[in-house]
Amino acid sequence: MKQLNMKILVACEESQAITKELRKLGHDAYSCDILKCSGGHPEWHFNMDVFKVIENKGGILQNGEVVQLEQNWEMMIAHPPCTYLAVSGARWYYHPEDKDMPVEKRRPHPRFPDRAKDREEAVEFFIKLYEAPIDKIAIENPVGIISTRYRKPDQTVHPWMFGDEASKSTCLWLKNLPLLEATDIVGKGERVTLKSGKSLPKWYSDALTKAKTPAERRTLRSKTFEGMARAMAEQWTSCVEAEV
Repeated sequence: MKQLNMKILVACEESQAITKELRKLGHDAYSCDILKCSGGHPEWHFNMDVFKVIENKGGILQNGEVVQLEQNWEMMIAHPPCTYLAVSGARWYYHPEDKDMPVEKRRPHPRFPDRAKDREEAVEFFIKLYEAPIDKIAIENPVGIISTRYRKPDQTVHPWMFGDEASKSTCLWLKNLPLLEATDIVGKGERVTLKSGKSLPKWYSDALTKAKTPAERRTLRSKTFEGMARAMAEQWTSCVEAEV
């Protein structure tokens, strides 16, 4: 098997969790996000619009250096924001007083009057990522409306399938990439029961408690577990090497 040095873009990833795993394997991987990276490697991070990085085959990194590819990106792994796509946020679309009314007659939620518009923009962003001119693409997101608005995911995985005792439904939409195979099945992790009676994975409950701002809450909830990040990096790049 030939060892490749692939040019890989990890979109919407300020944490650099997958980027680091790809770098360990010797690939030229770069994260990209409108947020500055928190992963400690600004020399691997495009702090800019991902579509400009795709179109221009590179751009200016957070540390000021310039990356310019001679050819297109060979692979993209993307994590588009799920705030307006996940089913968990559905309750914020309509006025709580209208819950027994037909959907077409419900008023927007008073706290989030632009939620429907934001959702449409999020769907458009997701589809544009998947249809980007890159040969191999993987997009992850939680259970949400993409299944009905675009297409169903190819696979749903959890961190507990890759050595981390935690439950987090992670849907994968794949283009020219294989399904992930479980590497180390462990326990599904501790759960916490709230006063309302609702049960949450403990890691998720801890994230909500720890977060001081809505932005921190979004970051903690979107955590990519180490075992899953490693599996993505190893399995998706090795399948390309096997083709050579």
